[in-house]
Amino acid sequence: MKILIADDTETDRRILEAIVRREGHEVISVCDGQEAVTAYEREQPDIVLLDALMPRLDGFGAARQIKELAGEELVPIIFLTSLSDTESLVRCLEAGGDDFLSKPYNRVILQAKIKAFNRMREMHQEVQIQRDQIASHNDHLMQEQTVAKQVFDNIAHTGCLDASNVKYLLSPLAVFNGDVIVAAIRPSGSMMVLLGDFTGHGLPAAIGAMPLASSFYGMVQKGFSMVDILREVNQKLKQILPIGVFCCASIVDMNFSKGKIRIWNGGLPDCYLHRSGTGEVEPIRSTHLPLGVLDDSSFKDDCLHFEMEVGDRLYMWSDGIIETRNPKGEMYGEERLQQVFAGNKVPGQVFDDIVNSVHEFAGGERDDDLSLIELTMAEPGQIDGGPRDYSPQRHSGMMEWSMDLELQPSTFRLFDPLPLLLNILVEVPGLRTHSGSLYTILAELYSNALEHGVLGLSSELKHTPEGFAEYYQQRQQRLDTLEEGTVAFSMDHRVLGDGGELILKVTDSGTGFDHQNNIDNPHKRVGYSGRGIPLIRTLCHSLRYIGTGNQVEVVFRWDGDD
Repeated sequence: MKILIADDTETDRRILEAIVRREGHEVISVCDGQEAVTAYEREQPDIVLLDALMPRLDGFGAARQIKELAGEELVPIIFLTSLSDTESLVRCLEAGGDDFLSKPYNRVILQAKIKAFNRMREMHQEVQIQRDQIASHNDHLMQEQTVAKQVFDNIAHTGCLDASNVKYLLSPLAVFNGDVIVAAIRPSGSMMVLLGDFTGHGLPAAIGAMPLASSFYGMVQKGFSMVDILREVNQKLKQILPIGVFCCASIVDMNFSKGKIRIWNGGLPDCYLHRSGTGEVEPIRSTHLPLGVLDDSSFKDDCLHFEMEVGDRLYMWSDGIIETRNPKGEMYGEERLQQVFAGNKVPGQVFDDIVNSVHEFAGGERDDDLSLIELTMAEPGQIDGGPRDYSPQRHSGMMEWSMDLELQPSTFRLFDPLPLLLNILVEVPGLRTHSGSLYTILAELYSNALEHGVLGLSSELKHTPEGFAEYYQQRQQRLDTLEEGTVAFSMDHRVLGDGGELILKVTDSGTGFDHQNNIDNPHKRVGYSGRGIPLIRTLCHSLRYIGTGNQVEVVFRWDGDD
């Protein structure tokens, strides 16, 4: 270390220099306090040994100036003094001294103090480094959270929660919220609302809210059914969330024109249906597991149906309401919630009564996100910001349309049209649940048109495993040298009652085949070929080949989901 010694007595100074140098340290030696301050500015020593009584500037004044120059750096100052009264020693410490050493000097004690303060310096430097790292990481984290919060708010926005029939409370415990409320008006005019409560708090809990909200708003606006939305959100959360992270949720579809609601509750506390006319309260219990727990094949999407009169209210809340604790550690509980309903005389004040009761019980303390929503059944056309025309046919989103697509030789080698076509079809509300069947139909028709029509390959090659390999080898060779030929798709969609009808035609530039003798073949279960046409017939309402067999038309009909 570099140690500064300031003592106006030459003998004492020489003794100190000898002791310090013997320990292997570098010595800077001065005669008075003013020189000590100047030497400190110039040399920046690690420890200062400072005589209390010196000419020009005593040790007390020098200590104050050195501490000021040191700033946040820890520079231990050990006072060298022959003073022994308590008042003088206190004065040394008040001036900025960290310790004192009485004359005559004891070499062992001096060495021990230097080593001790060196350890303190190293510890202080490490703490400063860690403090600066923490500050840097915190600044970086705050910048990231600012950006993330803006993205989160844009995606998980409140939708139509400002409608006149909605009251809600969304009170997060941290910057990000584990609870999420999303609401939107369907094209049919009904209102769909989802209340979710992700495990945990803050950013980790909020991450799942973004894909949930994105899927919810995108699908509601396109007219997808509540079942379709539930399955899509569940499947997406199951794929992206780690094990142990899931979303307890309640989702309701409020149909104003029919005076009915359909509700699904997975893992949240009981919802309450409050009848405005009688004051009766009907609990709607959770009958499902939370979203993101089960895979699609095990997921249960059955819903409960209730009729509602105008003015009836539905209440949904997260477990933060029930599990709110008071300063004594007591839980608010469902019984106190029931007492709020029992004591209410004005239905329109139930929401405020619940909020006030919970806040009063908690006494300003809480350890979870709080979310509460009230939905009131209203007359059709009375919802602010919602559609005024509630005609299901006009707003069902199942508009009639047609589309033609022709593929050229270069496209066959580079582009698979099936994802594009399927993506268009599943945008039709109701067809999404049939995406597997639609893909099978498209794949079989396109494969037949390309391989047998355009490329002229024969299915006879696929009667043996060796022939199967030869078939695909020839397929690639002919694709690589193909210069002419086309496959054209024509799709027409129209509304049929609550469902629709899709007419799909596929035309290739080939010579066709003997479809009259093959159209009625039974569905083969063995071998490597001959399964396509029978399979398509089982999936479609009808199938027919036209002309020489290079054009096929299938009709796929589907029923809408109530």
